[in-house]
Amino acid sequence: MKETADIVIVGGGCQGVSLAYHLTKKKAGKIILLEKSYLGSGATGACAAGIRAQWGLPINCKLAIKSLEKFEQMDEELDFPGGIDLKQGGYLVLAYQEEEIVQLKKNVVLQNSLGIKSKIISPGEVRSMVPYLNTENLIEATYHQRDGYADPHKVVFAYGEASVRLGVEIRKFTPVKRIIVDEVRVMGVETDKGTIYAPIVAVTAGIYSTGLLSNIGINIPLYGERHEALVTEPLEPMVKPMIISFSLNLYCQQTPHGSFIMGCGDPHKPVGEDISSTPQFLFTMTKKITRLLPFMKKVRVVRQWGGSYDMTPDATPIIGSVSEIKGLYLSTGFSGHGFMLSPMSGELLSQLIIGETPSVDISGLNLERFQIGELIREPSVVG
Repeated sequence: MKETADIVIVGGGCQGVSLAYHLTKKKAGKIILLEKSYLGSGATGACAAGIRAQWGLPINCKLAIKSLEKFEQMDEELDFPGGIDLKQGGYLVLAYQEEEIVQLKKNVVLQNSLGIKSKIISPGEVRSMVPYLNTENLIEATYHQRDGYADPHKVVFAYGEASVRLGVEIRKFTPVKRIIVDEVRVMGVETDKGTIYAPIVAVTAGIYSTGLLSNIGINIPLYGERHEALVTEPLEPMVKPMIISFSLNLYCQQTPHGSFIMGCGDPHKPVGEDISSTPQFLFTMTKKITRLLPFMKKVRVVRQWGGSYDMTPDATPIIGSVSEIKGLYLSTGFSGHGFMLSPMSGELLSQLIIGETPSVDISGLNLERFQIGELIREPSVVG
């Protein structure tokens, strides 16, 4: 007997489960979500779980602040026992170069115009906020107190469980082998357990989106870039905000549990699906963080790991339909920031799929921008 669905979602990370939840809330029909492993097993489960509204592009600011509002209401909305461990200690963005502070001041003007109450603060104010921080050579910083952290596994499980309660069928350990198309129309997907026919397929598979789409003649400029992180033993509360610097190329925050999560970019930017973790990362990260937070010299590392950013050429996501194939939709290419934007990206794509006008204009995030050269580069990312 032929199996059918109204919508198939490929990928069970934060993008996929958010989309599933928002679609089923809108009573979009029979929805099947397919995940090749367990929920959150890819980039979501490896992320450092920061949430910030301090961006340099209007679209990212809009997605971020609305996602932040959703994170703040998530425990209640999704009825998730124990909560998602939301901690809003703010993001402290440190600037050590003149051109960097020029960009950050532009960002603050933009953010304030969109209702994000970020501000410029002095080195003295930084020291008052984080007495343990070495502020040598610091010029200025920006701060937004509503930024913070949430547990990515709990967020994925919360969306997943809420989706199932509303009728979504989630099939874990069911990899999609190919998307089935009939010339200009999507027909469904073939999995290792059989074929599911559906008029709408949404691909939310991170770096694995590229292979699925190339097999049907759709080439997207998306590639995997390895990033690494580590976590320390838990300590008493010491550092409230997330500390981040684009010029120092690092981030560090203390979780509600007390451990510190941190990471830094690799100047070689390893491309591909390799997510192994390296001794060089441990050396580089510890050298950077002990200079910035000297007390870290006596703190023990519990573990380190690698994950993958699904990068686009402009470090900005692809959200929308694929013009060449009716019924095919994408939510991918978040370039390391998919978790923090997922509450809103799921809602907006669900609106687009069911024929509503998205509440935030995402037309500029379409795939076609790469073909016509209308890239929208985000200036504020950790490399």
